[in-house]
Amino acid sequence: MGLSTAAVYAPIDRHAPHVALADRAVPLPGDPPLESYLNIGALLDAANATGAEAVHPGYGFLAENPAFAEACAAAGVTFVGPPARVLALCGDKAVARARVAAAGVPVLPGTDPVTDGDAAHAAERIGYPLLLKAVGGGGGKGIHLVRDAGGLPSALALARGEAAAAFGDDRIYLERWLDGARHLEVQVLADAAGAVVALGERDCSVQRRHQKLIEESPAPGLPEAMRIRLRDAAVAAAQAVGYENAGTIEFLVAGEQFFFLEINARLQVEHPVTELVSGIDLVVQQLHIARGGRLAAADPAGRGHAIECRINAEDPHAGFLPSAGVIDGIIEPSGPWVRVDSGMYVGMPVTHHYDPLLGKVIVWGPSREEARQRMHRALEQTAVAGVATTIPFHLWALEHPAFVAGTHDIRFAQEWDRRRADPRDETPAALAAVAVTFSHDRRPAVRPPQRRTPWTQAAREEGLR
Repeated sequence: MGLSTAAVYAPIDRHAPHVALADRAVPLPGDPPLESYLNIGALLDAANATGAEAVHPGYGFLAENPAFAEACAAAGVTFVGPPARVLALCGDKAVARARVAAAGVPVLPGTDPVTDGDAAHAAERIGYPLLLKAVGGGGGKGIHLVRDAGGLPSALALARGEAAAAFGDDRIYLERWLDGARHLEVQVLADAAGAVVALGERDCSVQRRHQKLIEESPAPGLPEAMRIRLRDAAVAAAQAVGYENAGTIEFLVAGEQFFFLEINARLQVEHPVTELVSGIDLVVQQLHIARGGRLAAADPAGRGHAIECRINAEDPHAGFLPSAGVIDGIIEPSGPWVRVDSGMYVGMPVTHHYDPLLGKVIVWGPSREEARQRMHRALEQTAVAGVATTIPFHLWALEHPAFVAGTHDIRFAQEWDRRRADPRDETPAALAAVAVTFSHDRRPAVRPPQRRTPWTQAAREEGLR
């Protein structure tokens, strides 16, 4: 697009690929999120120092924070995402739910924010099982499944504590839960003139603790009539909140029924599967809309099938507990149908400061079965040494009969815990990655890719690195 870029980084991320690839890079004060990627003052100082005209918030940290969007506007910097008023509306899950329901989109029985004293009566009214959900939530935090009245008090305490720690807001609302449903979401784009386009749906049913692990598009086995109804509902939901820029409307689908869950007012981690099927670069569209551009009429019909697997620093053999350490070796897959979005490098420290996501492997195929086989082959060629990752789970999931048939639902990942205990088989790629550790010094030199431009040279001379 002919745009120059400036990156910010916590000190621990000084060798990260994005730092080397950006035209300029500015250090942030410290490693903890509150000192780095959640530090609004430091981020705006970096924007001012580099002469940035716009800030892209990514898909975490401040991406859905209305205070950050307001601060950008006050500083004369374009926030690449929805305006603050939309972020505030979508961030209050109970208000957004009411606004969408008023537009005729089906919602599950639920409540406004409740006190602990009112929760038991409200729960009996909407029925068990139910979810406790943080009003300001996202990313699976502040969400707890309650199956009976006995589990409600402890779940409330846990949900409020998580919500307060993650979002500074301990308000909780209740929502009916559907066992055996599928988690589907629709990608939308909306411009400032009110035009909204739905680019297709993604199936995100493979998840654990409400954190997605595998995503694909289009949703397998979804009748065309249901596909059209979901897209129409997503457009109606976006229009109900006056949405702008890229966003995702999430639904639970059970049989011929579907119900609105929430609006993710940002770019999604899984956006590449929509890009590969639709042929539309969502980040380019975000920048186009942020510049005041208008949407052209889009053909929602996609081509082929795409699957994404999240490579997290978590140990699936130990309850998916976070895994910390230093990355000693990496082998990434290759092929004309494989895309790897990754921030990993040899020597990279993996800490508990941040989300465990290390990278994503995305494949495309003419059919779902070809995409599934290609993903399995790609993951057999993928390995990370030094920390445990979710790759063993993905290899298992891709060959599970329910996933192969496309009949899996949100309970699918529970099968991993119930499977027969097997030795931890390691792929040849994993063994090769481990061998990298022993063919070099135990603390390998970090040599991230360098792209020298007049901007990067100037940045070095100015001491910005």
